[in-house]
Amino acid sequence: MSFLGKAVAELDQGWSGQPEMGKGGGCVPSKKRQPPNITVAGAPSSSCAAGEVPREAPEVEATAAGQKLRLYIVFYSMYDHVEALARRAAAGVGAVEGVEAVLRRVPETLSPEVLEKMQAPAKDPAISVITAPADLEEADGVLFGFPTRYDAMAAQMKVFFDSTGFLWEEQRLAGKPAGLFVSTGTQGGG
Repeated sequence: MSFLGKAVAELDQGWSGQPEMGKGGGCVPSKKRQPPNITVAGAPSSSCAAGEVPREAPEVEATAAGQKLRLYIVFYSMYDHVEALARRAAAGVGAVEGVEAVLRRVPETLSPEVLEKMQAPAKDPAISVITAPADLEEADGVLFGFPTRYDAMAAQMKVFFDSTGFLWEEQRLAGKPAGLFVSTGTQGGG
């Protein structure tokens, strides 16, 4: 094997002999935590082809008999656009048997006076505010939603993410699936 071939092989394994990040190595060991046992009955192992929309919600087996999987949909929305997306996501999640969607709003950082000047609508009191980031540990999975502002997430969401540092430092969310959705006011504005 040539020198270049050996160098490439070493890089593929990383300097420590472990696979490099993105190939199963990661920065910090995940304590070998296994994700919840989720199986989709009757569904093929691969996802739908590009542009293909599933016609029926897959059946999901909960981890314990009679217990639903809980998917938290954590979002920030000043003008209700992202809230509308979160509600649609919750409706889709709720259509899957054995899965429960839980809507949670991140705390507002702006004063009521500023929100009034910005003509922000009142928030739906039926959606509780996630005041303790450790509440994320109760979820079996999480979706995060937020608007983008000047190519960045809303400051309220960043403040929330910054408050979760102890969770990722201690690997308390390792193995939980997560995703995100965003909204922007202009094409290419986010």
